Amino acid sequence: MITMPLSASIISGVQKLVLYETRARYFLVGSNHAQTKHRVLKIDRTEPKDLVIIDDKHVYSQNEVRELLGRLDLGNRTKMGQKGSSGLSRAVSAYGIVGFVRFLEGYYIVLITKRRKMADIGGHSIYKIEDTNMIYIPNDSVRLTHPDEARYVRIFQNVDLSSNFYFSYSYDLSHSLQYNLTLLNSPCCPGDEVTVHPHSSKQDSFDIFEDEGLPTQVHGLRNEPYAKYVWNSKLLERVKDIVHPDWLMYIIHGFCGQSKLLIYGRPVHITLIARRSSKFAGTRFLKRGANCEGNVANEVETEQIIHDASVMSFAAGSYSSYVQVRGSVPLYWSQDISTMMPKPPIRLDQADPYAHVAALHFDQMLQRFGSPIIILNLVKKREKRKHEKILSEELLPAVNNLNQFLPPEHWIDYIAWDMARYTKIKLCNVLDRLSMIAENVVKRTGFFINRSDFYCHTLRPDERWGDLGGSLTSSGRVQTGVLRTNCVDCLDRTNTAQFMVGKCALAYQLYALGMIDKPKLQFDTDCVRLFEELYEDHGDTLSLQYGGSQLVHRVKTYRKIAPWTQHSKDIMQTLSRYYSNAFSDADRQDAINLFLQVYQPSDSKPHLWELPTDFYLHQKNSMALAHDRRSYTYWWSEGILSYLPVPYDEVPCEENMKKVAVKRVNRYDESTDTYTEFFKPYELTSFDDTFCISMTNSAREFMPKTVGVDPSPFTVRKPEETGKSAVTGSKSSKEETVLQRKTAASAPPPPSEEQLSSSSEDDSEDDRDDDGSVSQRSTPVKLLTESGESVRTQEDFLEHPMKETYGLNLAVLPAEDDMLIYERFAHLGQNQHKVERTEPSALENAINVVPVSCFAVDSIYEVSPPRVDKESREVFEGHVLTGLGQVRALCREDTLMYREYIKNRYM
Repeated sequence: MITMPLSASIISGVQKLVLYETRARYFLVGSNHAQTKHRVLKIDRTEPKDLVIIDDKHVYSQNEVRELLGRLDLGNRTKMGQKGSSGLSRAVSAYGIVGFVRFLEGYYIVLITKRRKMADIGGHSIYKIEDTNMIYIPNDSVRLTHPDEARYVRIFQNVDLSSNFYFSYSYDLSHSLQYNLTLLNSPCCPGDEVTVHPHSSKQDSFDIFEDEGLPTQVHGLRNEPYAKYVWNSKLLERVKDIVHPDWLMYIIHGFCGQSKLLIYGRPVHITLIARRSSKFAGTRFLKRGANCEGNVANEVETEQIIHDASVMSFAAGSYSSYVQVRGSVPLYWSQDISTMMPKPPIRLDQADPYAHVAALHFDQMLQRFGSPIIILNLVKKREKRKHEKILSEELLPAVNNLNQFLPPEHWIDYIAWDMARYTKIKLCNVLDRLSMIAENVVKRTGFFINRSDFYCHTLRPDERWGDLGGSLTSSGRVQTGVLRTNCVDCLDRTNTAQFMVGKCALAYQLYALGMIDKPKLQFDTDCVRLFEELYEDHGDTLSLQYGGSQLVHRVKTYRKIAPWTQHSKDIMQTLSRYYSNAFSDADRQDAINLFLQVYQPSDSKPHLWELPTDFYLHQKNSMALAHDRRSYTYWWSEGILSYLPVPYDEVPCEENMKKVAVKRVNRYDESTDTYTEFFKPYELTSFDDTFCISMTNSAREFMPKTVGVDPSPFTVRKPEETGKSAVTGSKSSKEETVLQRKTAASAPPPPSEEQLSSSSEDDSEDDRDDDGSVSQRSTPVKLLTESGESVRTQEDFLEHPMKETYGLNLAVLPAEDDMLIYERFAHLGQNQHKVERTEPSALENAINVVPVSCFAVDSIYEVSPPRVDKESREVFEGHVLTGLGQVRALCREDTLMYREYIKNRYM
């Protein structure tokens, strides 16, 4: 009998890079984290415009790399034996390659020079890019200068890579957790194996698991990323087929945040990952609707991952995820900003009677998410002057047209709800209506979990659990279908709606993990406050990227509990958004077009800043006619319908398995050993420096500061009971908002690292308007040197949290009588421990101590064993015998007691 090996994702073997330079070449030396395996990339510097890269695909040891660099150093000196100016010099250290780019001169290499860990999923670390370095490759002696080169470099660097770009060495961020774990559980065909690892680790000589029949080898999997959410695929396209896959590192743009929820000490991590589409990407008024390929503007896939952090690995741990999407209305429409109006009129650019562009868009969604696709359209229905209503009047007929060709069980669901009008009605609760929609949506789509139902679901059944949709598998549940939410901008209303759906899904996920007894979460609990803050950071970040300002309307606004100061902030954010859209969005759009290589500079083409519009760059059919037109009736891709409701991308068919590279390695090999990668046993580490310790803790940030209150994160609390007040809020100052969004609920970096890192998109002009609104918590610190009352202000600042935390003011000295009692107590303890207990108790300057313990020997050093009566010994002996399988007969009293327990507990 042949045991099928397990599967694991391949960990990149290039995590630390050092760039060495000579006059003729660059040598890029990459190594794994333990620096036991190295690879070398040779880049030619004598070519003025071409990129010549040589990768020998050989794995070097540390000594071999030292010898190689030594020979290069010796061979590149101007004179033999000269030890002064070395021929090989170290240029820069890095953590990864973003890509290679060329404008009008030679190629540049973009390297990641600073990173910060943002999240941890199953032992796989997710990093945020903190700083990058752009290095010109050709030597100065062969450089062909061009007058416009510097301007292109400035435009390219306007895309701030230190602002919300993320990567991982071992986890595919472009795909969902459901896809990644489904791939690991899918059978690997022997024909897929492209590499058999030639080297074995030291455990090969003796493996204790071999005789037990357990697998001693695993399948290492590396799959292709999902191109839509990768932002540097064009920058790596030139070298993709030349270098080893370990050199290729794909980055996503959007948001990543992780927070820790403590349930009576049990850690549960809540992770929020937002992937922004790189297709038809741009800024608010310059990118609207869809392009000819079905890609829509402001398309973001948001995934919330909940996992029990007490168990790390994907194989043994419990992991759950839920995915939802936002994106512009999939029609040909735009808004003209040349009128300088706050709300430019909506204009339909092209007639699309057969819903061709919508068909392309929903075909992509069916392939990635399965069915049902549920559209939640939040645009206005009633307006004095037709504005947003134009979109609804076009979208509904398009959906109806597409549905008539689909089987009824896979129809696209369309929910239209005028959220703005509902908000203005005083007696109506917006969030109650949204929660009803959310409950219906989550029941239809289900969610992903890699564990079967727990026994507690049988003991505490819930009627809603039985109605849950999705697809059941042997190892748990799979989400089938997705909710697609949109308003006009897909920012404020959309974020609140997505939060409500996420909150509903979170309740089901926690119930599935056995954390709560009913799939229902209440507002004003520590859990929901934590989740709300994470979602607002997520909304602020996405709003800054697309709209140029933070959210204008938040969850508190729709709950109608926002403080009066929030209204003035909303006005400032609206003005900031208008300023950004009117004056800076065009430059940002040019930078995005250049970074994504939608526009590639050339001497034969007009310059980027000379183009009157970028319409032709994003609409490929405007430059050339399509060779094969899609059918208007069979508008979906071939093979999708036969697998619905399961998404076609997750089916282990032949076409999908071609995208996966498989190699068979030893189970202890570094390329698949997540344990060694995460815990790093080869280096000295401290628990205080670990990411899980420094991460934001719900117990510290949200739990009550008074003793005696239920510490459960699912208990409803009043605003004054919590660590973060609902009135003052944790986001009342600009500094805290930016910090939370940058850290995404993780610990802030050291000041030196923050100062050296490149400027973030979050620190743009629109944030500077909030400098005047500083929170109460930060005001005393700023005023310490500004007035004569600085000492008193600082005392007030320090006294407040101490009284909240300990229930008394520690800054005030205790009374004299209390101090005397404490000194006598301390003196008594000091003298008591100087002597043995059996000595006479006549001590100098001390009270006579009378033993009160029933033990003969009882001190801080030793204690006599207690005497146990016969009945207790018999109970203990019976317990031990039961464990050995020797159960004694139960007496009548034991039987009656057990029946009474069952009756009271379950009947």
